[in-house]
Amino acid sequence: MEIKRSGAQPSGKGPADWFTGIVRVDPLFSPPEPARVSGALVTFEPGARTAWHTHPLGQTLIVTVGCGQVQREGGPIELVHPGDVVWFPPGEKHWHGAGATTAMSHMAIQEKLDGKNVDWMEKVTDEQYGG
Repeated sequence: MEIKRSGAQPSGKGPADWFTGIVRVDPLFSPPEPARVSGALVTFEPGARTAWHTHPLGQTLIVTVGCGQVQREGGPIELVHPGDVVWFPPGEKHWHGAGATTAMSHMAIQEKLDGKNVDWMEKVTDEQYGG
């Protein structure tokens, strides 16, 4: 058994290559192999969002605070609220983030395949985001 105490893992800024706006990433868990699932609490300030990306084994988001937006390639922007659970299937190109005027936090849970859990792509433009 291992207990990760609150505050034992440092918060980090969402890297500018993968995010637009102010984003904080708080790691939650990433157990050693053979386990392959990891999770983080991600907080987006208003207007902040991920770049387009995919996950080799999919991703689950659990919205905890605020109002956010999610979109899969070719689909409409969907609003999400606390308690909503979003599933992106393996390889589905998507992005997620806060609303234009409201911050949003979610738990992001994904698995690694061959040591990799995400493939980052181009940034979401202001026109695509729409606010």
